[in-house]
Amino acid sequence: MATPSEAGESLCVMEGVIPPGRFVPLHAHPDVECFHMLSGQMEVLVEKDGDLNWAVCKPGDFVFVPGGAKHGFRNNFSEPAVSLVTTTANLGHFFEEIGRPVTLGVALTPPTPEDLQRFIGLAIQHHYWMGSPEENAAIGIKLF
Repeated sequence: MATPSEAGESLCVMEGVIPPGRFVPLHAHPDVECFHMLSGQMEVLVEKDGDLNWAVCKPGDFVFVPGGAKHGFRNNFSEPAVSLVTTTANLGHFFEEIGRPVTLGVALTPPTPEDLQRFIGLAIQHHYWMGSPEENAAIGIKLF
């Protein structure tokens, strides 16, 4: 909606969509993220004072994720979860670099080993931490 270059490298504003039955694994990055839920519902996990707890986010809800906080998302509901995401230009560039074009109604193919290596390299470059399969399983996200 507003790329980092369009926003003078100050921020990035995106529409985030998590389809039913999908998730964003446990991760952290130095960048702040703000989510304003537009439609659907999703469960949001944000680390606060060292604790990780899931909360349901509904239309109109606002979620602030501080920089460095572990967090994740899952949509165990029947409708897509759509939110307005505001973050830093740095994280916006990360998303621009890892993103793949999508076409409505066309299923995405799984990432290739090369795609995953590229993701890992960009994650390191942008100081992005990713939870292990065991850490994700402990919070109810099964990666494999």
